[in-house]
Amino acid sequence: MSRLPRLDEAGRALLFTEARTANSFAPTPVTDEELAAVWELAKWPPTAANLQPLRVLYVRTPERKERLVAHMNEGNRAKTAAAPVTAVLAVDTDFHEHVPEVFPINPALKDVLADAPEMRDGMGRFSAGLQIGYFLLAVRAEGLVAGPMAGYDGEAINKEFFPDGRFKTLLVVNIGHPGKDPWFPRMPRLSHDNTVAWA
Repeated sequence: MSRLPRLDEAGRALLFTEARTANSFAPTPVTDEELAAVWELAKWPPTAANLQPLRVLYVRTPERKERLVAHMNEGNRAKTAAAPVTAVLAVDTDFHEHVPEVFPINPALKDVLADAPEMRDGMGRFSAGLQIGYFLLAVRAEGLVAGPMAGYDGEAINKEFFPDGRFKTLLVVNIGHPGKDPWFPRMPRLSHDNTVAWA
């Protein structure tokens, strides 16, 4: 029986045990190539019916950054302004339009989802949530750090950056290289006994 290779300790530390939320960023630029590489990794892991509903907007220019910072909660504004790049992660509410391309074994699913908006919303948010996790891991795999934030005015960001209403913001993530004192102290993790059961 074949087995997958085990990720080495350095890889496990990079992606999991040493993973932290970055709260300060160095002025080191993040290149277009690095950002493209993040998505090239993040796009591969599975989603429900391969639907891939997550969309990424990289906000980099000073003018666009200023517009985004205005919609962040006060405690997130300075670090968002300082990050070289901020990604707005959104769900495409019309992701079903791509079903014939991404799920060719059942193209009729497109019409099923078109006629079932509640089902479509649930599937979209579920799979986009999976992809957000993949995206954060991909940022670290490319040698960058991520600062995911839920403190923002989502409706305002949607109006500012996605005015046609198709994309809905799910998370805002600062991306860059770690700055001065970038990490808060490590918080405790729940124990195995509190989180895992065996049946």
